[in-house]
Amino acid sequence: MGDRFKDKVVFITGACSGIGLATARRFIDEGARVLAADIQDDAGAAFAAQFGPAWAYRRCDVTQPEQIRQAIDAAAATFGGLDIVFNNAGAGGHRGGIEELTLEGWDATMALLLRSVAAGTMYALPHLKARGGGAIVNTASISALAAGYAPVAYSTAKAAVLHFSKVAAADLARHRIRVNAVVPGFIATSIFGSGFGLDREASARMAATLTEKGGSLQPAGRTGQPEDIAEAVLYLAGDAAGFVTGTHILVDGGMTIGTRASWDPAASRPVQEALGLTPEALAAMAQAAAKSVP
Repeated sequence: MGDRFKDKVVFITGACSGIGLATARRFIDEGARVLAADIQDDAGAAFAAQFGPAWAYRRCDVTQPEQIRQAIDAAAATFGGLDIVFNNAGAGGHRGGIEELTLEGWDATMALLLRSVAAGTMYALPHLKARGGGAIVNTASISALAAGYAPVAYSTAKAAVLHFSKVAAADLARHRIRVNAVVPGFIATSIFGSGFGLDREASARMAATLTEKGGSLQPAGRTGQPEDIAEAVLYLAGDAAGFVTGTHILVDGGMTIGTRASWDPAASRPVQEALGLTPEALAAMAQAAAKSVP
């Protein structure tokens, strides 16, 4: 327990599971009060019993801008103001490639992942200005940085979240409001299961499997956890990052360093693969070359 955010009021979307819940827990541990906006009513009630008066829950479907506005107003009314916004809620969105993409799926994904971030920022602005400033953190993704990590619509939306964070930081600087983004990599949450159409229980089991078996996918040697992202969010939202705005923190266990061959000595290099050379064949070639040297 600490007091880094003592008496601060935090609004978090998607706060009842995964990254949102881990972040809410850490804020409360550090003295903050949290308005948790989500659509998981049972979880919202359960965490109210666990966290006590530091937690308030408001049902909020972030694809409905008016519900975002009402939830933000409720945070300020419940706790007497608003200091920090974490626009975090999301899911996989439309799962197809461009050939399978529908405009309805595209629009739904943008409403969930991008418009909700803009709405959360807009509706929080009067409350943050009333406090003399504040901090906004938005959840992006490594899929914003390169192709191949997520479907087309999701990746595009997350790239837009990154740029929105930058231009919003410039626009709101005069109000002493900092805006940044956190960029998660392969984090073991239910988003992967929900992306495959699984229910919450099955998605939770998949997240546990990812924790157990996903460590080989990144240089860090383990699967990322929601708490890893929470720590980055708390940094960006706090006084320690008072000189940080309009940028992002990449928390991906090194996944975007380069190809697997750049960090895994056992992985074959692209040229090696193109030539069909196994590690054993390369070793034999090296031995032969050594013997040929006078």
